[in-house]
Amino acid sequence: MQKKGLKVVFIFIGAYLIFLILWINVKDYYGYAITYPVSNMVVLIKDVMLESITEKGDKIEVAFCKHIYRGEITAHIAINTSFYAFNVPLTCAILAAFYLFIKRKKRAYLEAVLILLFVHALYVFSLEAKGLTETFMGRGIEPMNKVKLAFYQFLWSFTDNMVIRFEPFLIGIYVFLRFRK
Repeated sequence: MQKKGLKVVFIFIGAYLIFLILWINVKDYYGYAITYPVSNMVVLIKDVMLESITEKGDKIEVAFCKHIYRGEITAHIAINTSFYAFNVPLTCAILAAFYLFIKRKKRAYLEAVLILLFVHALYVFSLEAKGLTETFMGRGIEPMNKVKLAFYQFLWSFTDNMVIRFEPFLIGIYVFLRFRK
């Protein structure tokens, strides 16, 4: 039992270092890959046009445009990839450490990746929808609807403060409980 525990610790530490090095090199591409499709979904829900998506280092700035009777209004939403994806190496290391304890590994890791992608997409969606709602209601373009505003603010706050912070452990617990040997 001690050897297995030691093996798990070494797997975790080794995997963390490997995934951290890999993540530093791909996180900006990942941020764009998440932002682009999510922004296109926000276009449909908020009745806006996607004007541009610009990468500025770790930040991605998304510009939305809405046509109104007086012309058009542009809203810019800045998304910092590190704010929602900082824990990907930790999540991957936890999943690697569980390798010895789970069955149906391909299915387990596929589900873990899908959950991770969903959570990150939810973060970007809720941030953009909240930002657009606040901007449009603040400028009188959308009628003030406190329930709608509170919903988007809550969705983003909950995703940012709860789900993102506990994501590695939630995914790890899910995979371990669902696929343990």
